[in-house]
Amino acid sequence: MLGRSTCISGLCRLDVRPYCSLASSTPPSKLQGLCYPLGSGGRKYRTQHQTGQMGQAQVNHMLKAYEYSHSFPKGSASHGVLGFHSNTLPSNQPSEDRRSSATCLPGHGGVMFGVFDGHAGAACAQAVSHRLFYYMAVEMLPLRTLAEMESALEEDRPAPPLLEWHRHPRDPCELGYGTNAVDSLRNYWQDRLQEEEGEEEGEQDEERMSAGLISAFKRLDFDLSVEAQVYLSRRDSGGGSAPLQVALSGCTACVALVSNGALHVANLGDSRAVLGVQGSDGSWSAHSLTNDHNAQNPDELQRIMGEHPRSERRTVVRHDRLLGLLLPFRGFGNVRFKWSGEMLSRVFEKRQDVLLPPHYLTPPYVSAQPEVTTHRISPRDKFIVLATDGLWELMHRQTVVQLVAQQLTGLQYQRPLVPGAGMTLGGLQRLLVERRGRVQAVLEDQNAATHLLRHALGDDGYGAVAQNRLVKMLSLPPDLARRYRDDITITVILLNEPDM
Repeated sequence: MLGRSTCISGLCRLDVRPYCSLASSTPPSKLQGLCYPLGSGGRKYRTQHQTGQMGQAQVNHMLKAYEYSHSFPKGSASHGVLGFHSNTLPSNQPSEDRRSSATCLPGHGGVMFGVFDGHAGAACAQAVSHRLFYYMAVEMLPLRTLAEMESALEEDRPAPPLLEWHRHPRDPCELGYGTNAVDSLRNYWQDRLQEEEGEEEGEQDEERMSAGLISAFKRLDFDLSVEAQVYLSRRDSGGGSAPLQVALSGCTACVALVSNGALHVANLGDSRAVLGVQGSDGSWSAHSLTNDHNAQNPDELQRIMGEHPRSERRTVVRHDRLLGLLLPFRGFGNVRFKWSGEMLSRVFEKRQDVLLPPHYLTPPYVSAQPEVTTHRISPRDKFIVLATDGLWELMHRQTVVQLVAQQLTGLQYQRPLVPGAGMTLGGLQRLLVERRGRVQAVLEDQNAATHLLRHALGDDGYGAVAQNRLVKMLSLPPDLARRYRDDITITVILLNEPDM
């Protein structure tokens, strides 16, 4: 942000230049290929559905089209992160999921990862995936660094880059939102300089880091709203409507920040972060780092009910959806559930398709305050899995951790097959088929996120991949794909080498 972004072999580098636009000379790249339009109905798999067959090469091409891996050099700059594996498999057309990973360069720094699940379009997820890390960086930077950046911009001098991006070459790198985003970010660090002027600067402790993440999330959501209101206030606003599109759509966000041996996870919505822990006996366990912000979480349901009058208890959440419409209770954008009725009436003058939700009495209904978890990384903590809800709808977290551990260790150790008492020949054959499928899948995928995608779509119920099921899931025509699965985006962050 505040400058030019280029993609070279999947690495985007930002140079801070004064008053430069976020737009590039060429339009942003979009996910192509594996994109299916929105369908309706449930996602229960129908084995009787007839699909054309595809070969192994085609299956691998579809699964690996957007996989990306990156290794960090050893040293303090990596903050203990060895590297990461990432992949995304669209279902919507275009995909509404986004992912981001970057290193904060100046100051205390840290390595940041995020998955973003959009709804009502991809505009909000696209904006947040590009802008949120800058807001987080502003919170982490020492005040003297912010002051130097402000001075450089005032004097028309180049300022040091804030982030080093780590991206797949086909991931969108640029946004065409003009100077709004740049000005909003600059206003944010100016406000921080004014608020903390005269305060003694110290190290970022855990409490301050959590408060900073909350502030970054809420301020970005505030800025998205203000930018859309500015657009609406213009008499001649028939041009680019990107700010309004971003604010009207919405997205969840699950972000992990690794800094100085500590893991900070900030979550809005129903994407999840899970920690893979290896015990002293070699066993694996899955530790949840996030809570879903929807009707399935009793605490979240109680929170949303307590924020509105008792007279609305029957209407705030209907059919497990907010006002009967929206599944996640927290997220960016979603101004249809945040703005006043008067403001939404002004939107209707420009967008006749934007209607006031039913029983819209005491907004806001959607919150942009993340739930933050802090965890001190130990040698037993081997990896973190960030994923949008498309994965968790298909797989339990323990299964996810076991599969990642399986891929990382390469199944170098195989427990001997010793038939138990009462085991039939059929049972023994099933175990042999299961083992062979696991070995083949591990050998097939060098990327842990791809390994998870393959199993999520092709699981045979016994821990192996059924090739015919995988082919059928990937061969579904566009009008049916969304019925059986959502967009899936996964990032696996490697912390420590597994014990063999």
